[in-house]
Amino acid sequence: MTRQLLHFNLLLILVLAFFSLNFSYPNFLNQGIDFLNSKFSLNLPHFWQIPFKLGLDLQGGTHLVYEADLSKIKQSEQGEAMSGLRDVLERRVNVFGVKEPLVKVQQIGGHHRLIIELPGVKSVAEAIKMIGKTPYLEFRQERPKEGTDKILAKQKEIQGKSIEEIKKIEDYQLALEDPYFEPTNLTGRYLKHARVDFDQTTFEPEVLLEFNAEGTKIFKELTRKNINKKLAIYIDNVLISAPVVREEIPSGKAQITGSFTVKEAQALARNLNAGALPLPIKLISQKTIGPTLGKISLEKSLKAAAIGFLGIALFMVGFYRLSGVLAVFALSIYAGILLSLFKLIPVTLTLAGIGGAILSVGMAVDANVLIFERMKEEMKKGESFYRAVLEGFRRAWPSIRDSNMTTLIVALIMFSFGTSFVKGFALTLSLGILVSMFSAIFVTKTFLMNFQGTKLEKIKWLWG
Repeated sequence: MTRQLLHFNLLLILVLAFFSLNFSYPNFLNQGIDFLNSKFSLNLPHFWQIPFKLGLDLQGGTHLVYEADLSKIKQSEQGEAMSGLRDVLERRVNVFGVKEPLVKVQQIGGHHRLIIELPGVKSVAEAIKMIGKTPYLEFRQERPKEGTDKILAKQKEIQGKSIEEIKKIEDYQLALEDPYFEPTNLTGRYLKHARVDFDQTTFEPEVLLEFNAEGTKIFKELTRKNINKKLAIYIDNVLISAPVVREEIPSGKAQITGSFTVKEAQALARNLNAGALPLPIKLISQKTIGPTLGKISLEKSLKAAAIGFLGIALFMVGFYRLSGVLAVFALSIYAGILLSLFKLIPVTLTLAGIGGAILSVGMAVDANVLIFERMKEEMKKGESFYRAVLEGFRRAWPSIRDSNMTTLIVALIMFSFGTSFVKGFALTLSLGILVSMFSAIFVTKTFLMNFQGTKLEKIKWLWG
């Protein structure tokens, strides 16, 4: 490796270290920027500030487990019904303004469950009440212009008024109605199913609807009265689609066409089926974690990480001297890169996830120990510093590769089959291992090789 390439690699590492460390914790740099701005009347911008995404156990919130009753659903349709129900519940959760809610399906034996995590939720009772309802699908037709004008005028009339003042206004309830569409008799209970198909001419995805006998009659009458008008589809009072009726449809079968992607068409069909199917859900578990408890858990985790890192630093410097100092610098860069990845992906950090990240620090140190021990063996044989470094990395690489690959395989299995906390542990551990390999093989090696040809390389005791 030429001297110019070594210097270039070193510069690249230092730039990466600057950006990753400041991106993961920009407070110190931003305080310096504030000082310069106030001292010299500058207008320097702050470094990017992106918060970490914390899990429920670190910021507090509510963990709910619901069980769905699928006794009336065919086994072949149960997966689709649960996916549709999950989509509806995600929309309901978002009504509460919950930041980064988690809604997922879990099957244990013959039980189909919905896991809902609401970080920082304020009204648990209201959330439980809203989530517990069965999804409601309905079709609405366009209002006459006079009706729309009345509702819009009433909405304008109540703007800026208190609840007490609003109640004194005549027909104030009118302002709560949908100004553009009015309810019809056609609801989800008349829909047999919805599925995705493709137009035979354009090959674009479309959603096909089919109603039962009673629904066919209602749908026929609705389409006859609303030709060239929109027939809106709502789930839980949220507009899902508003296709235009082109002709009377007597068969009870209809098409919803538009500029859909395949995923959008599948999502629409799922939501329609979820609104049509009677899927009652029952709350079987509720766990609330207070923000204070979450804060304490986070502080203890960070304290444990700091103590662990300090212990590793003392060990490396004590046993390997200057090599150990370089390893600590490499580990610091490793930490900056890993934390930056957590922000960029982003990774939801839980206690288990932090545990996986801390464990990967041990894997990073293990790689450095293998390399330094091999280097010591080569130097005892009388090899030059340059040869000792090359041989140390070459001979340590098979052990580093095999140990990290086996851990990655186990982490992949844990991520594929584990629960949410296990997945978090596996993800942070995997990211940590990949970054640690880069840190040990590239960063540490670059640091060491830059001492080639200096006076320090001849001082044997400095290298352990």
